[in-house]
Amino acid sequence: MDILFAQIQADLRSNDALRQSGALLQALQQSAAGRDISVIAKSAVEEIVASPASAVSKKLAFDLIRSTRLTPDLWEIVCTGIRNDLDFPDPDVTAAAVSILAAIPSYRLGKLITDCNKEISACFDSPSDNLRFSITETLGCILARDDLVTLCENNVSLLDRVSNWWNRVGQNMLDKADSVSKVAFESVGKLFQEFESKRMSRLAGDKLVDTENSVAIRSNWISSMVDFVWKKRNALMSRSLILPVESFRPTVYPLVYAVKAVASGTIEVIRKLSRSSKSKTDSTASTIGNAERFVGVSDVVSHLAPFLASSLDPALIFEVGINMLYLADIPGGKPEWASASIIAILTLWDRQEYSSARESIVRAVVTNLHLLDLSMQVSLFKKLLLMVRNLRAESDRMHALACICRTALCVDLFAKESVRRGQKPLAGTDIALLFEDARIKDDLNCVTSKSLFREELVSMLVESCFQLSLPLPEQKHSRMESRVIGALAYGTGYGALNWTEPALEVVEVCRPCVKWDCDGRTYAVDCYLKLIVRLCHIYDTRGGVKRVKDGASQDQILNETRLQNLQRELVRDLREVNTPRICARLLWAISEHIDLEGLDPLLADDPEDPLNIIISNCHKVLFNIDSSASITNWLQDVQAVLLCAQLLGSRNARAGQLLTKELEEFRSNPSADSVNKHQCRLILQRIKYVSSHPDEKWTGVSETRGDYPFSHHKLTVQFYDASTAQDRKLEGLIHKAILELWRPDPDELTQLLAKGIDSSMTKVPPSAYTLTGSSDPCYVEGYHLTDPNDGRITLHLKVLNLTEIELNRVDIRVGLSGGSYFMDGAPQAVRQLRDLNSQEPVICSVTVGVSHFERCALWVQVLYYPFYGSGAPADYEGDYAEEDSQIMRQKKSLRPEIGEPVILRCQPYKIPITELLLPHKISPVEYFRMWPSLPAILECTGMYTYEGSGFKATAAQQYGESPFLNGLKSLSSKPFHKVCSHIIRTVAGFQLCYAAKTWYGGFVGLMIFGASEVSRNVDLGDETTTMICKFVVRASDASITKEIGSDLQGWMDDLTDGSVEYMPEDEVKSAAAERLRISMERIALLKAARPRPKSPKSDGGEEEKEEEQEDDKRKNTEKKGNEWEDGESKGPATLFELTAEEVEHRALQAAVLQEWHMLCKDKGTKAK
Repeated sequence: MDILFAQIQADLRSNDALRQSGALLQALQQSAAGRDISVIAKSAVEEIVASPASAVSKKLAFDLIRSTRLTPDLWEIVCTGIRNDLDFPDPDVTAAAVSILAAIPSYRLGKLITDCNKEISACFDSPSDNLRFSITETLGCILARDDLVTLCENNVSLLDRVSNWWNRVGQNMLDKADSVSKVAFESVGKLFQEFESKRMSRLAGDKLVDTENSVAIRSNWISSMVDFVWKKRNALMSRSLILPVESFRPTVYPLVYAVKAVASGTIEVIRKLSRSSKSKTDSTASTIGNAERFVGVSDVVSHLAPFLASSLDPALIFEVGINMLYLADIPGGKPEWASASIIAILTLWDRQEYSSARESIVRAVVTNLHLLDLSMQVSLFKKLLLMVRNLRAESDRMHALACICRTALCVDLFAKESVRRGQKPLAGTDIALLFEDARIKDDLNCVTSKSLFREELVSMLVESCFQLSLPLPEQKHSRMESRVIGALAYGTGYGALNWTEPALEVVEVCRPCVKWDCDGRTYAVDCYLKLIVRLCHIYDTRGGVKRVKDGASQDQILNETRLQNLQRELVRDLREVNTPRICARLLWAISEHIDLEGLDPLLADDPEDPLNIIISNCHKVLFNIDSSASITNWLQDVQAVLLCAQLLGSRNARAGQLLTKELEEFRSNPSADSVNKHQCRLILQRIKYVSSHPDEKWTGVSETRGDYPFSHHKLTVQFYDASTAQDRKLEGLIHKAILELWRPDPDELTQLLAKGIDSSMTKVPPSAYTLTGSSDPCYVEGYHLTDPNDGRITLHLKVLNLTEIELNRVDIRVGLSGGSYFMDGAPQAVRQLRDLNSQEPVICSVTVGVSHFERCALWVQVLYYPFYGSGAPADYEGDYAEEDSQIMRQKKSLRPEIGEPVILRCQPYKIPITELLLPHKISPVEYFRMWPSLPAILECTGMYTYEGSGFKATAAQQYGESPFLNGLKSLSSKPFHKVCSHIIRTVAGFQLCYAAKTWYGGFVGLMIFGASEVSRNVDLGDETTTMICKFVVRASDASITKEIGSDLQGWMDDLTDGSVEYMPEDEVKSAAAERLRISMERIALLKAARPRPKSPKSDGGEEEKEEEQEDDKRKNTEKKGNEWEDGESKGPATLFELTAEEVEHRALQAAVLQEWHMLCKDKGTKAK
């Protein structure tokens, strides 16, 4: 291999273009095989990039550079070579030099572009198609990126040049050469996409920027480009038609984006964001009438439509279809535009070469369903459900199901509202249409099924009904959802309960789900029962069907009758329920809401009577002893059935008689435990009381609340078996899809477009940390920004030369420790700074990725060269005698040029581990249900002091001014979601619960328990109290707690910014043991010193005084950690009168202590 490399290097040194290109091709082969070719890359840079060579050799050398890593010194040589080549007479050599600009590291790119701006501008006027193609392609990749925007922000002249270059790129869309025109369209498309996604900036590993000016600058470019495309749209459409058909695809997006921006009015908002100095009269959009806008959109649609039918390229059909759907959403857009696109996209489903993109096909169709007319929406449901069923990715399947269910409910609402307003009814708009397909219908009616799809469909449909019952989110921005929300608002405009009509259809259609056997999974059926309970509560089915003379409308009477019939059907289905858990829950849902007064008394002996069926099923659950309790959770089922017995027995005399017999039998059964027996006795007493006092049913029956107590988030058990784990997963997926669709979080750009830049959007700049010492010749400070989406952290450094001399060269080296890595895979980053004048700050930055949850630190070294470029020999002459001769030669050859560096090691910049967390919103119920099941646990104790006593602090808490939480103030700015907090007055303490997720998806729960203790060494100043905090961390993965536990003081510093001090466990235990010993001694002393009981004749006032004194002593013993130096108690204070509240407080305290003292009597003697 060494021989091969030596041969390649020899060929590179020759002046023969053929040998050079052959050697470079060989080097590229070695690179592709995974070998380290950095030696060859160095030769290529020195012999080809920095020297005159043919265009082919240059191009190959640049390809070689892209495939390896270069040192900063070599990048300097490359930049010099590029600057020389930009003036080269051969345009092909210049084109090759321009093409490498996109690969230049972002920290070096700005200076190069600033130096070469004239040469770059000249490339646009070159007669060579190749050079114009190269400059248009390269600038399209570079100019939209974040780092260029940042450079423009600080350099007005560069901003003008870049804006001018964008204009030139736009004009190149009309270039005479097809290749140049195509690549110009692509570049403009990249500019528009980067405005919304910042994809290229992320790929380039650009540093993170925290400024609004970058939005303003980019908006300026966007608005001028949109104006250009709108004015020249006809010429651009004609130009795109004469391109070769394989080049047509890139031309679609820029045209559509610009036309839609003008037609929908977005351009006005973008112009406001750009804060441009142009007057309003300059803008085109403000002077355009609605008719012209609509004609402009129609022209583009007519231009694109033929490609949907005639094209053979699936990618082109999809691109055109998606963009036409994008246009169909503007005000005045036609459903035909959408239908043509959706039909064309659906034809791709069966295309073999497009089978890998099925998820994108379905997503495109379901997201735009609302743009079609109603009849076409309805006709698509059946086909779409079958397509969705076959999708592999769960998230895509859930999103598609959520869209379909929402659209089906909208269609149903819309059709019913139209009929109510006197329009002709639309055929086939019922919810039942979703289940029209034979396969889906069979799946619904079948007891067992291999696929989870039916459970997904039913639970998604039911959860969508619940979303429909909530108030709609206020839409401040026009997005794709705006029409759906409009349709919903139209459908639900007249009544708050209109949503119950589609919900009624849902519960009727999905009734067979209660008979399912899902291997123990219950989520879908729980959702179904939850909706039934809500509907029964709203329509008050317990009271029977209301009449017209009671004020009920015809619709209400019809709906209530349907619900009563549904209840009767469900009672009959009780015999066919296959899951024991569901049987008890269905019994509860029915008995809570069934109309017992409406039952026919003549059918009392009929086994088909609903009450008889209910009671026979109660018997079946109570005496279901054959299956073990752990498998079916029989105990919980019994609890549910006993509740049913109380509800039914208290409401109906016949039910009371039948259930009394059942409960008596169950009480005497050996399988009933003592809790159940006591419960039965209580229920029997209530039934007996109600039977003798018929007017006082409230003792056994409460009002219905419409709440379903068995749903997952109400149960404290989690993951106790595989089926429940599957339920939890399904619930998570469905809730996520529903929230994304019904209540989406607008992204930052959408918020900016909706509100403009206001103070709430502006980020507070992070505080900088000093990394150098006070006497160091260079001052370095840094701050960091994080991007959780890409897992990146950028360290921004400010370097200040504190010496009197000008430093020609300073190198900043940054090394890593922990879970971080450099984007280019290098072991360290080097930033070369030139010409540092005295006291003049220079900025540089380093971006790293973080691969996993682990503490990271960036280690900064400053190397400055006092003798760089001076040619003066350094003071220090090294002794190279024992070293390798080659290294010696190398060092001696380098020294006269750059001189010996002075190395300054800075303290490491530690990234707080809390930076790798994100707040996780979660309800308290859900949080406490998850808490016990999180496998990894870590506990530690910390302390801080606050001013004032604990008692005063608790009193201040109700006014929101408690000094309690002084040490934990900074937690509010950390990435934790505060789930709940409790103030515990008895110990002047608190409990705080926080939830977070790591960047990598792991769950972290944090509970902090605090209890106050009076400080031991109280000075003459204000009274201070010590707060002892117990931090309990539970996580979904042991690696998280292991990483936190590796440095507990560091963890507390990260959480509280250094205000809490860590206490090791042995200290905590010894302090607790000491407190216990002192308490025991005091109790023994008090017990020994207690006077004998006085005779009743003694003076009452004196006795009261003594008791008060003893109470005061006891109160002092309760204060933990209060050491008495001389062992004597202080007497009661006589400076103030006790208020009634304080007397009561002390009496209570004395009673509690007396009780505790009696319990601890044995322990006290042992301790003595």
